Amino acid sequence: MNSAAFKNGPLADLRVIELGTLLAGPFCGQLLGDLGAEVIKVEPPGQGDPLRVWGREKAHGKSLWWPVVARNKKSITLDLRRPEGQELLRALAGKADFLLENFRPGTMEKWNCGWPELSKANPRLIMIRVSGFGQTGPYAGRAGFGAIGEAMGGLRYVVGDPSTPPARMGISIGDSLAATFATVGALSALHYRDVTGRGQVIDSAIYESVLAMMESLVTEYDKAGYVRERSGTILPNIAPSNIYPTKDGEMVLIGANQDTVFRRLAEVMGQPQLAQDARYATHAARGAHLEELDRRVAEWTVTLPAGELLERLAGAGVPSGRMFRAPEMLQDPHFRARNAIVSVPHPDFGELKMQNVAPRLSETPGTIRSPSPQLGEHNDEVYRGILGLDAERYAQLKASRII
Repeated sequence: MNSAAFKNGPLADLRVIELGTLLAGPFCGQLLGDLGAEVIKVEPPGQGDPLRVWGREKAHGKSLWWPVVARNKKSITLDLRRPEGQELLRALAGKADFLLENFRPGTMEKWNCGWPELSKANPRLIMIRVSGFGQTGPYAGRAGFGAIGEAMGGLRYVVGDPSTPPARMGISIGDSLAATFATVGALSALHYRDVTGRGQVIDSAIYESVLAMMESLVTEYDKAGYVRERSGTILPNIAPSNIYPTKDGEMVLIGANQDTVFRRLAEVMGQPQLAQDARYATHAARGAHLEELDRRVAEWTVTLPAGELLERLAGAGVPSGRMFRAPEMLQDPHFRARNAIVSVPHPDFGELKMQNVAPRLSETPGTIRSPSPQLGEHNDEVYRGILGLDAERYAQLKASRII
């Protein structure tokens, strides 16, 4: 294919059939769609994905979460509980590169759409399976929401202040991690297929995706008997790296725990002797005196307004930044210069601001090409165009509510 064929992104020649609901599977579909793939989302007739109505804040009673996760997708309706619907799904799998699902393990098999049936329909198919606990093991059949995976994967226990019970992140991080690892697996399997011509199954478990991000937590316990605990705004033995107050009441995060960076911080503080002080001269020493060092840094930061503080730190090469919320993101010049947030035309909302595609590719950047679809908006295009159903058969499927 020539380069013009990839104007919408590096996956523009690939087709994804997205099953499942809510976040883990659909976020994987969003990532693939953002990079150019044609994503056909399959939803129950007359019902749709519950995410269409989820989200804390709504405009005109409609979800503001759905337009983000469903961008770049087409919607068809299909009743997978009925044999005719299962037959249509197998036919769609025969014309796809990926089939993505996040049902409880065993559901696809119950519908006669497990890997043996799908791979028979299309040996080149890559089946992406996202679940709470994976496709095998004693917990495989359990319901597995993202929050449970975050808890069992080790994240929840270490989040929050030590004086309180474990906290949760303000986003569905377990689902998003499982979706991201599923995408990595899918693209790895795509390379293997390019070499061998054979598809395979990607098994992305939420708890394992969280576990994969837990750094040396298991190893520390295995070899040193150390159990990580909640530590609030700091990481134990990492200093200075914290949130510090400013003269005008803002919060600024400073990360200067590396030796060379701490020397630069000490200089900009006007206290270069701190870098020679035995209590602070090395990484280990600073970690051992974390609290007193944080007090020294805070005594300096609180004398300056946030803008001046950040300017001085940036000039000295000390990593630092404000605590951003959505309002700050929308006003920030760096976000604007890189188009990190874009306005997307939407039939229900006019213009919607949302995060742009990440990561950025120099030759084939991903794009936001279409807004979230109406339920079943692409039935005719997919069933008559891709599957080639005649008008009579198509009308029968509609009348029987299979689509």
